Amino acid sequence: MRKMLILLPDGRIHKLRLPWLHHVSFREAPLTGTTLAALVPPDLGFDVRLCDASIDRVPLQEAFDLVAISLITGNAPGGYALADHFRSRGATVVLGGVHVTLLPDEARQHADAIVLGFAERSWPRLCRDFVAGRLQAEYREEGEVRGLPHPRRDLQRRFGYMVPQTVFATRGCRNHCDFCAVIAARFGWHMRPVGEVVDEIKALPGRRFAFNDVNLCDDRDYALELFQALKPLKKSWGGLMSTKATADDELMDALAASGCVYMLLGFESVNRHGLYAMRKGFNNAEHYPSVCDALHRRGLLIQGCFIFGLDDDGPEVFEETVEAVNALQIDIPRYALSTPFPGTALHERFAAEGRLLHKRWDYYDTQHVVLQPKRMSPEELDCGFIRAWEKTFTLRSIRHRTTPRRRLYAGALAGNFAYWLYVRRLRRDRLRFPEPSARLSARG
Repeated sequence: MRKMLILLPDGRIHKLRLPWLHHVSFREAPLTGTTLAALVPPDLGFDVRLCDASIDRVPLQEAFDLVAISLITGNAPGGYALADHFRSRGATVVLGGVHVTLLPDEARQHADAIVLGFAERSWPRLCRDFVAGRLQAEYREEGEVRGLPHPRRDLQRRFGYMVPQTVFATRGCRNHCDFCAVIAARFGWHMRPVGEVVDEIKALPGRRFAFNDVNLCDDRDYALELFQALKPLKKSWGGLMSTKATADDELMDALAASGCVYMLLGFESVNRHGLYAMRKGFNNAEHYPSVCDALHRRGLLIQGCFIFGLDDDGPEVFEETVEAVNALQIDIPRYALSTPFPGTALHERFAAEGRLLHKRWDYYDTQHVVLQPKRMSPEELDCGFIRAWEKTFTLRSIRHRTTPRRRLYAGALAGNFAYWLYVRRLRRDRLRFPEPSARLSARG
């Protein structure tokens, strides 16, 4: 029987290490590996193994016939090293994922074949070509998000993720934010038939799941149809959407009635000029109180994301953002550093201005300084970033931002505790490896 390994390399963030447990990721379970496994034609007789290196040990000493590795920018160097390792042991290696789509020439140096764009149609064809001995160097198709098999969730490790059951209903986004790799990869905008989404959710064990869509409410009519279909299931779920959707009372009522208990929103900045510069002018800090109120008065938790390092950001931005997070009572805040992913408009601008400190992709994880800010030094940006994390996840701040009156209060506390642990590791890692900023630029 042919042996296949589907491998998701490790990243630098989102991993929680507890002394009494195996590695646990406090993000939702990724769909890439389980979906690829489900798309393998069963008549080919592959013994499929799934490994998420953020929670599993990579089987480096085992022999595989075909190894598929999915890459994002932050784990690309590690993924290339794994690809080289398995090729040296005689395996055929295929690379895919958004980073490969953005930088195909780079990826080709480490693979026997690459997959660009979607894989729903090209991956089964690649598997058949491999068995027939006619593997091509490149596969690319737009793909369709209908008629898909349910992901092979049986292959992922039990209790490896805080949210083990994930589903997608839409793919892509119709906004044009300059930092977004989804836009740069030109994935477009696609919607699965609502009936297929609901059938998959019905088959999930338990009563909780999450959508991993970038912008679930981008199409209002589709979202209303989906929420109406979810309501009879009486399940609890969370997802992602833009702040724009919160102004639509009918949509928000349907969202809450469908079982939604939390939403991740990209607030990005408290600086209006910075929002316009990133092509996200539909966000407005003056409207953030009403955005949060629209969700909080319906009992939903908010995970709010903010970016530091925009051109208009000065040293004062860290304190201003922490104050806003507390004032808005954002249940689970999350901070990122401005990161010019390859292929994005942001990357092109910073490269043209000579403001990229380096192209060490493993530091392109949104948690390390990789650019030269305009109004502060890279060291000031890094120190302010860590300080904002630390001030936000004090016991006093957590108590102020969360309230037992909201649904999923225990979930909010768990999320804050996970980030509290993460902040401790962030500071410790900076002390052990003090090179997240300009010092890297000298070495490229």
